[in-house]
Amino acid sequence: MQLITFDPYRTLSYARTEYIKPELMNNHLDRLIAADGILFPQYWQVNALLYGLKKRIFPSPASYYIGHDKVEMTRCFQTIAPQQVPWTIIEANTATAAAQVWDSMPLPFVAKIPKSSMGNGVFLIETQADWQRYLAQTPVIYAQEYLPIDRDLRIVWVGNRIIGGYWRIQAEQGFYNNVAKGGQVETGILPPEACALVEKLALGLGIDHGGFDIAMVGHHPYVFEFNRLFGNQGLAGMQDKIDAAIHEYLAQSWGDNEPDNPLTPDLGDEPNLPEAV
Repeated sequence: MQLITFDPYRTLSYARTEYIKPELMNNHLDRLIAADGILFPQYWQVNALLYGLKKRIFPSPASYYIGHDKVEMTRCFQTIAPQQVPWTIIEANTATAAAQVWDSMPLPFVAKIPKSSMGNGVFLIETQADWQRYLAQTPVIYAQEYLPIDRDLRIVWVGNRIIGGYWRIQAEQGFYNNVAKGGQVETGILPPEACALVEKLALGLGIDHGGFDIAMVGHHPYVFEFNRLFGNQGLAGMQDKIDAAIHEYLAQSWGDNEPDNPLTPDLGDEPNLPEAV
Protein backbone atom coordinates (compact mmCIF):
# COMPACT_ATOMS: atom_id res chain seq x y z
CA MET A 1 0.00 0.00 0.00
CA GLN A 2 1.08 3.55 -0.74
CA LEU A 3 0.03 5.82 2.13
CA ILE A 4 0.09 9.55 2.82
CA THR A 5 0.67 10.78 6.35
CA PHE A 6 -0.03 14.22 7.75
CA ASP A 7 1.74 13.43 11.05
CA PRO A 8 5.35 12.30 10.49
CA TYR A 9 6.08 11.83 14.20
CA ARG A 10 3.41 9.13 14.59
CA THR A 11 4.44 7.32 11.41
CA LEU A 12 8.25 7.32 11.50
CA SER A 13 8.51 3.53 11.09
CA TYR A 14 5.94 3.18 8.30
CA ALA A 15 7.21 1.92 4.96
CA ARG A 16 5.89 3.40 1.68
CA THR A 17 4.47 6.38 3.53
CA GLU A 18 4.88 9.90 2.20
CA TYR A 19 4.57 13.00 4.36
CA ILE A 20 2.63 16.09 3.24
CA LYS A 21 2.27 19.17 5.38
CA PRO A 22 -1.43 19.56 6.25
CA GLU A 23 -1.57 23.19 5.15
CA LEU A 24 -0.26 22.17 1.70
CA MET A 25 -2.92 19.52 1.14
CA ASN A 26 -4.57 21.25 -1.84
CA ASN A 27 -1.20 21.56 -3.59
CA HIS A 28 -0.91 17.77 -3.77
CA LEU A 29 -4.40 16.57 -4.69
CA ASP A 30 -3.05 14.22 -7.36
CA ARG A 31 -0.87 12.42 -4.83
CA LEU A 32 -3.72 12.20 -2.35
CA ILE A 33 -6.06 10.75 -4.97
CA ALA A 34 -3.47 8.13 -5.98
CA ALA A 35 -2.77 7.04 -2.39
CA ASP A 36 -4.34 3.88 -0.93
CA GLY A 37 -5.14 5.68 2.31
CA ILE A 38 -4.45 8.69 4.50
CA LEU A 39 -2.92 8.54 7.98
CA PHE A 40 -3.47 10.96 10.85
CA PRO A 41 -4.99 13.98 9.11
CA GLN A 42 -5.85 16.97 11.25
CA TYR A 43 -9.47 17.37 12.25
CA TRP A 44 -10.13 20.22 9.82
CA GLN A 45 -9.02 18.02 6.89
CA VAL A 46 -11.36 15.11 7.54
CA ASN A 47 -14.47 16.18 5.62
CA ALA A 48 -12.48 17.22 2.55
CA LEU A 49 -10.66 13.89 2.48
CA LEU A 50 -13.74 11.76 3.12
CA TYR A 51 -16.38 13.51 1.06
CA GLY A 52 -14.34 15.54 -1.42
CA LEU A 53 -11.64 13.03 -2.34
CA LYS A 54 -13.45 9.87 -1.15
CA LYS A 55 -10.35 8.64 0.68
CA ARG A 56 -9.98 6.14 3.47
CA ILE A 57 -8.47 7.60 6.63
CA PHE A 58 -6.90 6.29 9.80
CA PRO A 59 -7.93 6.85 12.55
CA SER A 60 -11.52 6.20 11.54
CA PRO A 61 -14.09 8.96 10.97
CA ALA A 62 -15.84 7.91 14.19
CA SER A 63 -12.57 8.32 16.11
CA TYR A 64 -12.39 11.92 14.87
CA TYR A 65 -16.02 12.98 15.16
CA ILE A 66 -16.83 11.35 18.49
CA GLY A 67 -13.45 12.11 20.04
CA HIS A 68 -13.53 15.80 19.18
CA ASP A 69 -15.96 16.90 21.86
CA LYS A 70 -16.76 15.54 25.35
CA VAL A 71 -20.44 16.37 24.90
CA GLU A 72 -20.80 14.29 21.74
CA MET A 73 -18.62 11.57 23.24
CA THR A 74 -20.72 11.27 26.38
CA ARG A 75 -23.96 11.18 24.43
CA CYS A 76 -22.61 8.32 22.31
CA PHE A 77 -21.44 6.41 25.38
CA GLN A 78 -24.87 6.82 26.95
CA THR A 79 -26.55 5.12 24.00
CA ILE A 80 -24.66 1.83 24.24
CA ALA A 81 -23.37 1.67 27.85
CA PRO A 82 -25.58 3.97 29.95
CA GLN A 83 -24.82 2.18 33.23
CA GLN A 84 -21.10 2.74 32.70
CA VAL A 85 -21.30 6.54 32.32
CA PRO A 86 -21.14 8.64 35.51
CA TRP A 87 -24.28 10.72 36.06
CA THR A 88 -23.81 13.71 33.77
CA ILE A 89 -25.82 16.87 33.12
CA ILE A 90 -25.20 18.77 29.87
CA GLU A 91 -26.89 22.13 29.40
CA ALA A 92 -26.48 25.45 27.66
CA ASN A 93 -24.51 27.89 29.81
CA THR A 94 -27.37 30.09 30.94
CA ALA A 95 -28.13 31.51 34.37
CA THR A 96 -31.26 29.36 34.69
CA ALA A 97 -29.49 26.15 33.69
CA ALA A 98 -26.50 26.91 35.93
CA ALA A 99 -28.79 27.36 38.94
CA GLN A 100 -30.64 24.11 38.17
CA VAL A 101 -27.41 22.13 37.81
CA TRP A 102 -26.06 23.61 41.05
CA ASP A 103 -29.22 22.55 42.88
CA SER A 104 -29.18 19.05 41.32
CA MET A 105 -25.57 17.94 41.73
CA PRO A 106 -24.41 16.83 45.19
CA LEU A 107 -21.14 18.45 46.30
CA PRO A 108 -18.43 17.90 45.38
CA PHE A 109 -18.92 17.33 41.67
CA VAL A 110 -16.80 17.60 38.54
CA ALA A 111 -17.26 20.14 35.75
CA LYS A 112 -15.50 20.01 32.40
CA ILE A 113 -14.91 22.25 29.41
CA PRO A 114 -16.03 20.09 26.45
CA LYS A 115 -13.01 20.55 24.17
CA SER A 116 -10.02 19.96 26.42
CA SER A 117 -7.49 17.22 27.18
CA MET A 118 -4.55 16.23 29.40
CA GLY A 119 -6.51 17.17 32.52
CA ASN A 120 -6.96 20.76 31.39
CA GLY A 121 -10.47 22.14 31.58
CA VAL A 122 -11.46 19.84 34.46
CA PHE A 123 -12.69 21.46 37.68
CA LEU A 124 -13.52 20.06 41.09
CA ILE A 125 -16.56 22.02 42.26
CA GLU A 126 -16.80 22.32 46.03
CA THR A 127 -18.13 25.85 46.48
CA GLN A 128 -20.27 28.39 44.68
CA ALA A 129 -17.06 30.33 43.94
CA ASP A 130 -15.63 27.25 42.16
CA TRP A 131 -18.84 27.01 40.15
CA GLN A 132 -18.75 30.63 39.06
CA ARG A 133 -15.11 30.35 37.99
CA TYR A 134 -15.99 27.37 35.84
CA LEU A 135 -19.06 29.02 34.30
CA ALA A 136 -16.96 32.01 33.26
CA GLN A 137 -14.73 29.75 31.14
CA THR A 138 -17.02 27.29 29.39
CA PRO A 139 -19.44 27.65 26.47
CA VAL A 140 -21.48 24.63 27.63
CA ILE A 141 -22.23 23.26 31.09
CA TYR A 142 -20.89 19.74 31.54
CA ALA A 143 -21.34 18.58 35.13
CA GLN A 144 -20.61 15.05 36.30
CA GLU A 145 -20.88 13.16 39.56
CA TYR A 146 -17.68 12.79 41.58
CA LEU A 147 -16.57 9.18 41.85
CA PRO A 148 -14.80 7.98 45.03
CA ILE A 149 -11.51 6.95 43.39
CA ASP A 150 -7.82 7.75 43.80
CA ARG A 151 -6.75 6.21 40.48
CA ASP A 152 -8.08 5.33 37.07
CA LEU A 153 -7.05 3.32 34.03
CA ARG A 154 -5.71 4.31 30.64
CA ILE A 155 -6.48 1.48 28.23
CA VAL A 156 -5.02 1.77 24.73
CA TRP A 157 -7.10 0.51 21.80
CA VAL A 158 -5.65 0.26 18.30
CA GLY A 159 -7.38 -1.25 15.29
CA ASN A 160 -9.77 -3.80 16.75
CA ARG A 161 -8.09 -4.79 20.00
CA ILE A 162 -6.58 -3.63 23.28
CA ILE A 163 -2.80 -3.46 23.08
CA GLY A 164 -2.00 -2.37 26.65
CA GLY A 165 -2.82 -0.13 29.53
CA TYR A 166 -1.83 1.06 32.97
CA TRP A 167 -3.16 2.58 36.17
CA ARG A 168 -2.81 6.32 36.79
CA ILE A 169 -2.43 7.13 40.47
CA GLN A 170 -3.71 10.48 41.73
CA ALA A 171 -1.23 13.37 41.75
CA GLU A 172 0.17 14.65 45.05
CA GLN A 173 -2.08 17.71 44.95
CA GLY A 174 -5.08 15.39 44.66
CA PHE A 175 -7.98 15.03 42.20
CA TYR A 176 -6.01 14.75 38.92
CA ASN A 177 -4.90 11.32 37.69
CA ASN A 178 -3.54 12.51 34.31
CA VAL A 179 0.18 11.94 33.85
CA ALA A 180 0.42 15.46 32.40
CA LYS A 181 -0.96 16.79 35.72
CA GLY A 182 1.44 14.84 37.93
CA GLY A 183 -0.35 11.49 38.11
CA GLN A 184 1.90 8.47 38.60
CA VAL A 185 1.94 5.42 36.35
CA GLU A 186 1.59 1.96 37.83
CA THR A 187 1.53 -1.26 35.83
CA GLY A 188 -0.67 -4.15 36.80
CA ILE A 189 -3.45 -6.43 35.67
CA LEU A 190 -6.17 -4.68 33.68
CA PRO A 191 -9.57 -5.55 35.20
CA PRO A 192 -11.56 -7.73 32.78
CA GLU A 193 -14.66 -5.59 33.37
CA ALA A 194 -12.77 -2.49 32.19
CA CYS A 195 -11.40 -4.31 29.14
CA ALA A 196 -14.86 -5.60 28.20
CA LEU A 197 -16.25 -2.06 28.43
CA VAL A 198 -13.51 -0.61 26.20
CA GLU A 199 -14.06 -3.36 23.64
CA LYS A 200 -17.83 -2.77 23.67
CA LEU A 201 -17.44 0.99 23.22
CA ALA A 202 -14.72 0.87 20.55
CA LEU A 203 -16.34 -1.79 18.40
CA GLY A 204 -19.82 -0.43 18.94
CA LEU A 205 -18.87 3.10 17.91
CA GLY A 206 -16.27 2.31 15.22
CA ILE A 207 -13.30 3.76 17.10
CA ASP A 208 -9.97 2.32 15.95
CA HIS A 209 -7.40 4.50 17.73
CA GLY A 210 -7.96 5.76 21.25
CA GLY A 211 -6.76 5.92 24.81
CA PHE A 212 -9.78 5.20 27.02
CA ASP A 213 -9.97 6.55 30.57
CA ILE A 214 -11.83 4.10 32.79
CA ALA A 215 -12.58 4.28 36.52
CA MET A 216 -13.29 1.26 38.67
CA VAL A 217 -15.67 1.60 41.62
CA GLY A 218 -15.45 -1.86 43.10
CA HIS A 219 -15.94 -4.15 40.13
CA HIS A 220 -18.06 -1.65 38.20
CA PRO A 221 -16.30 0.22 35.37
CA TYR A 222 -17.13 3.80 34.38
CA VAL A 223 -15.94 5.51 31.22
CA PHE A 224 -14.83 9.14 31.39
CA GLU A 225 -13.62 9.72 27.84
CA PHE A 226 -11.25 8.58 25.14
CA ASN A 227 -8.48 10.54 23.44
CA ARG A 228 -7.97 9.99 19.72
CA LEU A 229 -4.36 11.20 20.03
CA PHE A 230 -3.02 9.87 23.29
CA GLY A 231 0.36 10.03 24.98
CA ASN A 232 2.48 6.90 25.20
CA GLN A 233 4.65 7.85 28.17
CA GLY A 234 2.83 5.44 30.44
CA LEU A 235 4.59 2.24 29.41
CA ALA A 236 8.03 1.54 28.00
CA GLY A 237 7.86 0.25 24.45
CA MET A 238 4.25 1.33 23.98
CA GLN A 239 4.92 3.17 20.70
CA ASP A 240 6.45 0.04 19.16
CA LYS A 241 3.32 -1.92 20.09
CA ILE A 242 1.10 0.83 18.67
CA ASP A 243 3.03 0.89 15.39
CA ALA A 244 2.89 -2.88 15.03
CA ALA A 245 -0.84 -2.95 15.78
CA ILE A 246 -1.57 -0.21 13.22
CA HIS A 247 0.46 -2.03 10.54
CA GLU A 248 -1.40 -5.26 11.24
CA TYR A 249 -4.80 -3.60 11.28
CA LEU A 250 -4.31 -1.65 8.06
CA ALA A 251 -3.00 -4.75 6.29
CA GLN A 252 -6.11 -6.65 7.38
CA SER A 253 -8.73 -3.97 6.82
CA TRP A 254 -7.34 -2.11 3.79
CA GLY A 255 -4.92 -4.60 2.22
CA ASP A 256 -5.29 -5.30 -1.50
CA ASN A 257 -9.07 -5.61 -1.49
CA GLU A 258 -11.39 -2.63 -1.42
CA PRO A 259 -13.68 -2.67 1.64
CA ASP A 260 -17.45 -2.58 1.20
CA ASN A 261 -17.46 0.97 2.60
CA PRO A 262 -14.35 2.84 1.39
CA LEU A 263 -14.81 5.52 4.06
CA THR A 264 -14.63 3.23 7.07
CA PRO A 265 -12.25 0.31 7.77
CA ASP A 266 -14.00 -3.03 8.31
CA LEU A 267 -14.10 -3.70 12.07
CA GLY A 268 -15.63 -7.14 11.69
CA ASP A 269 -18.51 -8.60 13.66
CA GLU A 270 -18.92 -7.45 17.24
CA PRO A 271 -18.23 -10.31 19.63
CA ASN A 272 -20.44 -11.32 22.51
CA LEU A 273 -18.97 -9.34 25.40
CA PRO A 274 -19.55 -10.02 29.09
CA GLU A 275 -21.62 -7.44 30.90
CA ALA A 276 -19.75 -5.38 33.49
CA VAL A 277 -20.76 -6.12 37.08
